[in-house]
Amino acid sequence: MKGLLLTALAGTCALGVATSTGTALPSGYDEIYKADQTPEEHRDAFRAYFKDKFPEVTMEEYANGLYALPVFSSYRQEWEESMDFPPYQDGLDRGQQLWETEFPNGKTFASCFDNEGKNIAQRYPYWDEERQQVRTAEMDLIDCAKENGADYPFVSADLGKDQKARVQLAELTAHFYDLSRGQPIDIDLSKEGAKKAFEKGRSIYWSRRGQLNFACYHCHVDLSGNNFGGGQPLSAGLGHTTAWPAQRIDWARIETIHQRYATCFSQVRAKPYKHMGEEYNALELYEKYMSGGLPLTAPSMRN
Repeated sequence: MKGLLLTALAGTCALGVATSTGTALPSGYDEIYKADQTPEEHRDAFRAYFKDKFPEVTMEEYANGLYALPVFSSYRQEWEESMDFPPYQDGLDRGQQLWETEFPNGKTFASCFDNEGKNIAQRYPYWDEERQQVRTAEMDLIDCAKENGADYPFVSADLGKDQKARVQLAELTAHFYDLSRGQPIDIDLSKEGAKKAFEKGRSIYWSRRGQLNFACYHCHVDLSGNNFGGGQPLSAGLGHTTAWPAQRIDWARIETIHQRYATCFSQVRAKPYKHMGEEYNALELYEKYMSGGLPLTAPSMRN
């Protein structure tokens, strides 16, 4: 795997050009990433790229991640068979149980959210004007527990190091997203702070990092549809976040999208950012906006 990544990197680096933003892109990608693009123009160009690269794939199908791509039909068959009895079901059940467990004051997590948490996850993450920050579902769930006197492991843990606490939070978040399954992603960028967070996320997505000098787009735009073997198919960036929290085959547990980011950073030998820090929050906001209109499928299975 490492050798193949290095080989692929050599090819993409050879095509590198500089943009006005200072981000190195392969030749031909300047239409996707322009410094003066509005978020909507950037998203339209992003989608046009994938429409051209995979013309047989419908827009809604991208919500199924790598399984949407015809080149991964064998993975699709295995995935569909596994979904008859989803391996993540036990974790999802634990998340539901936690959601319904009463706090010391008699309330539950549902009391902290509009519509008792139903059909609202499609708007996460969102810009909180009062706090001047991007808020993820995980952050609001943690605050809900704190405000109601519930001392769960994830409330005060370092989620980058404490797997038990992180997985508990991921399972709870999975249930939260499951309450909105099928709802079209709808990220609001009307506030200036949201636009700035989007631009931060965009910069992170398209910037090289780590000893392997990789950016997110190398795997999920430029090399999407390739398979490096060993269970390493590369999905399209479009629809990348619709299924998260998700359970990967090699993890055998539900995890948050920030853990997936941390794993990607580690694979290119870059230091991961802090879970729920502004960098990953901005990256999640960016990716969710880019998949706007696609239905939420979380939780799900991923390779």
